[in-house]
Amino acid sequence: MIARAVTLLRGSLGLVFVWFGALKVADVTPVADLVARTVPWLDRDLLLVALGSAEIALGAALWLGRWLRWVAGVALVHLLGTFLVLVVQPQAAFQAGNPLLLTAEGEFVVKNLVLITACLVLMTAPRSRQPGHLTADGTPA
Repeated sequence: MIARAVTLLRGSLGLVFVWFGALKVADVTPVADLVARTVPWLDRDLLLVALGSAEIALGAALWLGRWLRWVAGVALVHLLGTFLVLVVQPQAAFQAGNPLLLTAEGEFVVKNLVLITACLVLMTAPRSRQPGHLTADGTPA
């Protein structure tokens, strides 16, 4: 059951990354301006294409399931970067400056806690065994 759950988690997280990344590359994401205002020293169009392309690559890598611990680790670091919004643009994330009252943008950022946790699960999930591999005691895996 755990192996299937990990596979489903990889697939769903990969889908979210590919989908959100494609929206950025196509410049039709509703968070384009929020992202651009968070790192205003970077060119908006280049930033969106770069972030979107990286997200698509991460999503595809999650689907493939190779080097899963590394891919999930990079995805985790990427997701941590979204919390810059809370620091750089608190007025966009919190209603009336109250950190307990999130705006829609604030909710968009804070929901990444769940995605970060998904990455942690993937980083610590038992590695899948290939048919024919033996365990340490010599029994089939």
